[in-house]
Amino acid sequence: MRRAAVPVLVSALALSAAACGKAGDDDNDSGGSGSDNKSIGLLLPDSVTTRYEQFDRPFFEAKVKELCDDCTVSYNNAGADAAKQAQQVSTMVTKGVKVIVVSAQDSAAIKSSIDAAVKKGVKVIAYDRLAQGPVSAYVSFDNEKVGQLQGQALLDSLGDKATPKSNVVMINGDDADPNAALFKKGAHSVLDGKVKIAYEQSGLWKDSVAAQKMKAAITQLGKKNIAGVYAANDGMAGGIATTLKGAGISGIPLTGQDAELAGIQRIVAGTQSSTVYKAFKPEADAAAQLAVNLLEGKSIDSLATQTMTNGSGDKVPSQLLTPVSVTVDNIKDTVIKDKLYTVQQICTAEYAAKCKAAGLQ
Repeated sequence: MRRAAVPVLVSALALSAAACGKAGDDDNDSGGSGSDNKSIGLLLPDSVTTRYEQFDRPFFEAKVKELCDDCTVSYNNAGADAAKQAQQVSTMVTKGVKVIVVSAQDSAAIKSSIDAAVKKGVKVIAYDRLAQGPVSAYVSFDNEKVGQLQGQALLDSLGDKATPKSNVVMINGDDADPNAALFKKGAHSVLDGKVKIAYEQSGLWKDSVAAQKMKAAITQLGKKNIAGVYAANDGMAGGIATTLKGAGISGIPLTGQDAELAGIQRIVAGTQSSTVYKAFKPEADAAAQLAVNLLEGKSIDSLATQTMTNGSGDKVPSQLLTPVSVTVDNIKDTVIKDKLYTVQQICTAEYAAKCKAAGLQ
């Protein structure tokens, strides 16, 4: 486990139309069949989490193009449907895709699809989420560290209000996502004994579900008896923030993750206290490099220098990147410095006064 989070600086990347031009859409994949096919599949889990379509996909496509001019990327999004993603894997195998990079909607449910693909000679890379089955490589972040950063940010925001009697609500991610368990484990390792986890449920990565769970927590505990809220990602934090506002609750810490634009804006506005920035470009670039190496029969030993064990017991060569905690104090030194967002994107008219107070304008 790393002892400190080291910012991963992301250089600006101009995404040309040509770089994305060979990538297939959900119903129009571009990968052809045949033994000479140089097609790489990219399967992402949902479009609700804004990072996947806005950052992961274009960064991955551009890096593949940079590394392999005659390679193509066939793309599908599962739309949060595990059965649909399984069919997408099968379709790509049929089309002759040689390497599939997949962020599993359900890490266990996809195992049989990965088994079948590997038997056909396809190499599979688990992206962001560690899928079960004989995957060739895994690239993600130190996800237990993500949870630790979330928990510590919550304690830091609570300050002297962080006592063993202080009620904290935890809204975790989807149990079908192995990352959710790691975030939860990391957060508990920091929070347990420091505060009281008075209500804990899964929000399924959905803002509407998280909002419902938060409403139930308020009913159970009373709106004056909640010191802070752990939300496993920014999407759910958005639903929770709306519920808190509707209940007349303000000024309590609320965590998040993914550094979504809306999450950063809530941090500026003071309705969310922190998020976790996982630099998408280095992750997508790493996955693209692994995919091209596997496609070309090159070693990945120098890239995937760690080993993780997935849910099916397979030892997987892994590349784990370092996450960074983001609060109002370091927005400028993280997501703005890395050009993930511009000041203008964050500081719209609605947030102008708060941005000025935060020193962003």
